[in-house]
Amino acid sequence: MNRVCSIFAQVLRLLPRIEFEQAVQKHRTEKHAKGFSCWTQLIAMLFCQLGQARSLREIVGGLASSEGKLKHLGVARPPKRSTLAYANEHRSWELYQTVFEQVLTKCRGAMGGRTKFRFHNKLVSLDATSIDLLRQPVLTGRNTSAPRGP
Repeated sequence: MNRVCSIFAQVLRLLPRIEFEQAVQKHRTEKHAKGFSCWTQLIAMLFCQLGQARSLREIVGGLASSEGKLKHLGVARPPKRSTLAYANEHRSWELYQTVFEQVLTKCRGAMGGRTKFRFHNKLVSLDATSIDLLRQPVLTGRNTSAPRGP
């Protein structure tokens, strides 16, 4: 039986939950948190990056549409837009810098051959490339070449 592992799950494998919780304790970012954990914020922001969401509304809507799958990631329910905005504004960024450095160290070690980390399934593509399928001119300011209404 073939098991398919999403790119999202493969990215999360780079960051074990235990290491993340140790970083949370180190930076004390959940000191006054009530119900909205740093792990849920991380999942939401990764979803934002991989899904190329442009707004909090898109992030919350996308997470809400896949609510059953969130339980497997350790997220009880999708966050509300105001909760996510508040957390992004007030939580310490040092936690996510530490997380980034942990993942970077793992990836550099894998590329240098010192460790045997690899993806268990094929990773097709993971980059920040975007392709505009519908190219529409953007009108800014006073553009005299733009068509005017009646």
